[in-house]
Amino acid sequence: MKNIVILGATGSIGMNTLDVISRFPDRFRVVGLTVRSNDVKLETLIKRFQPKVVSLMDEVAAAALSKRLNGSGTEVLSGMEGCVEVARFPDCDIVVSAVVGAAGLLPTLSAIQNGKVVALANKETLVMAGEIIQKEARSRNVPLLPIDSEHSAIFQVLSGERHEDLLRLILTASGGPLIDFTPEMKEKVSPEVALAHPNWKMGPKISIDSATLMNKGLEVIEARWFFDAPPEKIDVVIHRQSIIHSMVEFVDRSVVAQMGLPDMRVPISYALHYPERAPLSLPSLQLEEIGQLTFEKPDRKAFPLLTCAYDALKGGGTLPSVLNAVNEEAVEAFLSEKIRFVEIAQVVQQTMESHCPQSIGTLDDVLEADQWARREGQLWISKYAA
Repeated sequence: MKNIVILGATGSIGMNTLDVISRFPDRFRVVGLTVRSNDVKLETLIKRFQPKVVSLMDEVAAAALSKRLNGSGTEVLSGMEGCVEVARFPDCDIVVSAVVGAAGLLPTLSAIQNGKVVALANKETLVMAGEIIQKEARSRNVPLLPIDSEHSAIFQVLSGERHEDLLRLILTASGGPLIDFTPEMKEKVSPEVALAHPNWKMGPKISIDSATLMNKGLEVIEARWFFDAPPEKIDVVIHRQSIIHSMVEFVDRSVVAQMGLPDMRVPISYALHYPERAPLSLPSLQLEEIGQLTFEKPDRKAFPLLTCAYDALKGGGTLPSVLNAVNEEAVEAFLSEKIRFVEIAQVVQQTMESHCPQSIGTLDDVLEADQWARREGQLWISKYAA
């Protein structure tokens, strides 16, 4: 029996993780959950899974939930300190890091420092502090298991292979809901349209990142740290069907792909059961019904944030943290209808151009860059919103 903590339990990855866990009650037990503010949904999960400890970032919601749960046996914590406490909960074997955004960095790092196996869906952890995270994981011999479908695919393909035989990683991208939109059409895109991903059911932030292709850019940076690959060995290809989740080219020019229907429960199950596989009662891939698989080169002019991500990775230091932070601010501003869709990229580009990159020595360097980028990004957002 493995005891599981889920950071970000009410999000898309969190709920899919709970679905997988519920299919294997003899293998997994939920001992901890964290959420941002949805105390009502968390209360439902507590009644179903009976975790020992939970935490909400929203302290008011946490206090209300604690009052309702009085005597239930579940401890209720709050704030970032509470989230970190749950992440390092002693009676835990695997921490599923499914928090969206920079908020996942500190609890994920805490889990690693306390020797927990980490199943990582929070790509921002490696984007912001990849070198620090990998150093901590190696020094404590803590496995980092990818949950993102693309990185899970590469992880599976590389199993048993020699690192020196790797020639190229090929991340696939659906292209999102706006792949065929003209620049004029993008000028008028509403949040509702940008959120309507054709293949995946995801949270709002990741859905918008998919529409801008920033999600793929962040995954490029994540892949650099997951697989120790330089940026020139990481490519992106548009694959609209989302059947091939990523590919690896080896030095003998063999290209090996991992395929499957777009369902996040598959990579989640693989991470939870690793190094084993467990049967899932899900539909099988029927290639004859799909008919064809297509591939396109991403249009960097139409998706400038992909170039921004490569630039941040090549520049290194504080640039990836700045990229991530200002993108979070810009996406939130778009979802709140303060700026237009096309202005997301403009805010990110202008903030990055304003930044003087610094080397990263400590976690404080990462967090300071994050806060600088949010302040700078808000200045640009206010200019567009005026």
